[in-house]
Amino acid sequence: MASFDAITALIPTLQGRIGAGASVEDAQAVIVALGDTELVAAFGETAELGVLIEQLQTIEAGVIHARSSRAAGHEGLAQRMGHRSATSLVQGLGGVSKAEASRQVRVGEAMLDDGSDGSGAAEDGDGAGDGSEPAEGGADGSAGSGEGQPRPRVLPWHEPLRAALRAGTLTSAQFDAIHRGLGEPPEGAEQAWSVAAAQLVDEAPSRTVEELLAHARCVRDLLDPAGAEERSAARYERRAFRTWLDQDGTRRGSMVFDDEGGAFVETAFAAALRPRRGGPRFVDADEKTAAADLTADPRTNDQLAYDLLLDIVRAGVLADAKSVFGTRQAALRIVQTVDGDGVFAPVAVTEDGLTAVPAAVAQRRLCEAGSIVVTVDSCGNPLDVGREERLFTPAQRIGLAVRDGGCRWPGCDRPASYCEAHHIDEWHRDHGRTDIDRGILLCRFHHMELHHGGWRITRDGKCDFILHNAEGAEIVLTGRVPLRYLWGDAWADLDPPPKRFRPAA
Repeated sequence: MASFDAITALIPTLQGRIGAGASVEDAQAVIVALGDTELVAAFGETAELGVLIEQLQTIEAGVIHARSSRAAGHEGLAQRMGHRSATSLVQGLGGVSKAEASRQVRVGEAMLDDGSDGSGAAEDGDGAGDGSEPAEGGADGSAGSGEGQPRPRVLPWHEPLRAALRAGTLTSAQFDAIHRGLGEPPEGAEQAWSVAAAQLVDEAPSRTVEELLAHARCVRDLLDPAGAEERSAARYERRAFRTWLDQDGTRRGSMVFDDEGGAFVETAFAAALRPRRGGPRFVDADEKTAAADLTADPRTNDQLAYDLLLDIVRAGVLADAKSVFGTRQAALRIVQTVDGDGVFAPVAVTEDGLTAVPAAVAQRRLCEAGSIVVTVDSCGNPLDVGREERLFTPAQRIGLAVRDGGCRWPGCDRPASYCEAHHIDEWHRDHGRTDIDRGILLCRFHHMELHHGGWRITRDGKCDFILHNAEGAEIVLTGRVPLRYLWGDAWADLDPPPKRFRPAA
């Protein structure tokens, strides 16, 4: 096993600080003594080293999987070492959880995918696989069509993910989230899936792994509305609720939600618990008092959610919204595009969480709750409203939610309902206009961080918002990928743009 001094020789900040034969305690003492700047630098350098090690482990897991195939039977690598599968062997070798081992094997398998169709054509020709050059084509340089000619190598749709992982700009966890979220493309949709993968790679540095998975699933449904409806119907069939008594006599419950039901329940809890979770501060006096009371409530969030659920069950359809929710009736808001001819898009997304739902769900909610029309351009920018008052109006906040989808700060996953509208132009200093184009959604924490931490946000016309830190560094605040697909901007470079992908009948 490598010693600490050998490992730290690869970490510039720690070089020469940890001697030969140092123990964990010795290394800990050195790290604890680092200043803030050195500590952050050391962690970044260690993370870079960890990415390289992770790349090797991922490839090794993929090779173990290939040598432990079901077809190999008891002669497979894992089986010969007493394991049922490659995942079991990787788990034992790495001392990781089964979920982590499964992820390493999945990513390793994808990394080794050479894009072949499994026919073995490239292995049957003379010289194939021995390092010799493939046979030349005809006089025009095209590939030959005779027997024994190797077929052209077609890269898989997830090549952008592989390239990013090899370059160290994507971790295996991010790779797996995007790959699993997008799933395998329908026939003929490989190019669109590859473009989506590349766009999600670009967004990875500012998104959590959980967000990448959710965004990838949403993009998949927007690209494949027919498949989205089938998947939603399957999840609906799996809906369930059951209760049981545990060994202590406590009644417990478990619920599996369908898409619409889960989004609605989450919206109800968010409406009631928003002050606890970091909701907007800019509310009227009554709501401000209710928020203060809820914040001071001694119950935990889980206890508040439980009491809310029972209140809803007891009150049913006769519930007085103010007594149950404290302010206003919770409502699930769904964003659905309508083209110039009045044709509704086949897939919509929830305003909070950006969960894709079939058009039928949006139409049913339309009948029950009505609609608000927001006119946007091809990038999702709503129309300006003008300087009417100091605070953004409720209608403008809806426009911001439709455009931003939540807090735009890098790495923040707070949904739109938890956000405040920030004026990028100071109201008094810059004579700022309360226009949607000059506003951006930020959660309470990041809104306060911006005002107190020396940050500022600028925007040139309707281009991307730019976040500037106190040192002058600039960060582009790109919009969420699912919303760019909703407006069609994300696939503008595809010719023709995709409408619906389904295998030929």
